[in-house]
Amino acid sequence: MDNRIYDLFVIGGGVNGCGIARDAAGRGLRVALVEKGDLGGATSSASTKLFHGGLRYLEYFELRLVREALIERERLLTAMPHIAWPMRFVLPIAPDMRFDRETPAGRVLGRVMPWLKGRRPAWVIRAGLFLYDHLCGRHILPATRALDLTRDPAGAALRDGITRGYEYSDVWVQDSRLVVLNAREAEQRGAKLFLRTEVMAAKRDGDVWLIDLQHGGTRQQVRARVLVNAAGPWVEQVLGRVGSTGRAHVRLVRGSHIVVPRLFEHDKCYFLQGPDGRIIFAIPYEQDFTLIGTTDQDHDTPDHAPQITAGETAYLLDFANRYFRQQLCESDVVWAYSGVRPLYDDGAGAAQSATRDYVLELEADGSLLSVFGGKITTYRKLAEHALEKLAPVLPGLAGPWTADVALPGGDFPVDQAGARAQALLEDYPFLAAAQALRLFRAYGTDAWDVLGKAQSPDDLGLDFGAGFSEAELRWLMTREYAQAVEDVIWRRTRLGLHLTPDQVAVIRDWMAQHRREGVEPH
Repeated sequence: MDNRIYDLFVIGGGVNGCGIARDAAGRGLRVALVEKGDLGGATSSASTKLFHGGLRYLEYFELRLVREALIERERLLTAMPHIAWPMRFVLPIAPDMRFDRETPAGRVLGRVMPWLKGRRPAWVIRAGLFLYDHLCGRHILPATRALDLTRDPAGAALRDGITRGYEYSDVWVQDSRLVVLNAREAEQRGAKLFLRTEVMAAKRDGDVWLIDLQHGGTRQQVRARVLVNAAGPWVEQVLGRVGSTGRAHVRLVRGSHIVVPRLFEHDKCYFLQGPDGRIIFAIPYEQDFTLIGTTDQDHDTPDHAPQITAGETAYLLDFANRYFRQQLCESDVVWAYSGVRPLYDDGAGAAQSATRDYVLELEADGSLLSVFGGKITTYRKLAEHALEKLAPVLPGLAGPWTADVALPGGDFPVDQAGARAQALLEDYPFLAAAQALRLFRAYGTDAWDVLGKAQSPDDLGLDFGAGFSEAELRWLMTREYAQAVEDVIWRRTRLGLHLTPDQVAVIRDWMAQHRREGVEPH
């Protein structure tokens, strides 16, 4: 039995759980976090990978959520300019665009201006973009501008007849790396991480929780004053295991994405509107590809691994084909992924109408806090609000601190990202330019520690392919908690898109051998 009594025990190693653990550890609390799989192994690694305000949420009049997310967008960018970077979004105006009549804004437009007949005219879009630009103090990202797509390079990839559009700003983020970096800093600030470990049960004993954990075939019990249930899709299952009678419920919504060969040469993203009132993104992805998503489908249980259906694949392909000159078919899909969003169940009819805001439910005695919903952009504010709710049962809790503190590797100004990436290439001239950029965008200033004193490719050890070296793999295992090959090639990196099955097998064998030799994550 662990004899320590933790102030805070966080269940769930996704972005919300790791964000809460980081914040709490930085305030001097004794913190532990448990994750039954890999960090960010579920919802947090299956997002659309954007820090964004949620332009479409304006149609649901979720102004508080959009404003909070827009403010966080630039704050997060400055804290992690290696794994996040500004991106411009092209919003073409197409003749068959419709607004969703089930949204609050759609119902208003339908009543006040019935002659629109469900069409979403350009002036409605421009009004939404005006709000998007002005709901928060924008300091880094450029404002919206109108586009003549017959002249602008962004129009070259689009079908004939799409002549006008707008361009606005949001931020791209490497979601899995965001989770791992929050966990690393939480641990550096004193948090204890229990990984590949499951909570079997927990019960209240006086003023502490007794929490039964299982790792492989080993069981142990730990004690904590307060539990935070940030188990994402499993939040209600955890409530059952700890004997809670919580009132809030989660709605599981599956979002699926497809990856196809690159559809356009520029580095902008497309925000595409469909005749059903929904939207999708088409985003430059991993140099050679385009990411297209997402869908919104109800999902029955978190214990069924989310997988894209044939219907979802066809929907995304048909959606993209309405806009792009290059027509896609099922054989163009090189990879797909799905994630389950644990949304707060607000009783909305359609899955896409369910709120993306978060709800924090606190038990009457203040000893258990459960997290419902949320989006990746607001994870830091969610953590602050969680600790604000718990302050009455955590006497002497220090104030918020994370707003202006960089994550590991991100300790440089946003406008120096390009110069720092170039400096890495100059210090390690044997690297290919694309390899150096990938390493910097993954590790930031930690890239120098990953590469160490290497003066040639041979000094980095084995080359597994696609510029992935033994030195990098060793870093991922010893510093970033990777234990399985999937942790490495699909979460901490996306190199699975570039590696052959034989190369993946070599990585798997190397990891198995070196685990036996004691190269283990913390």
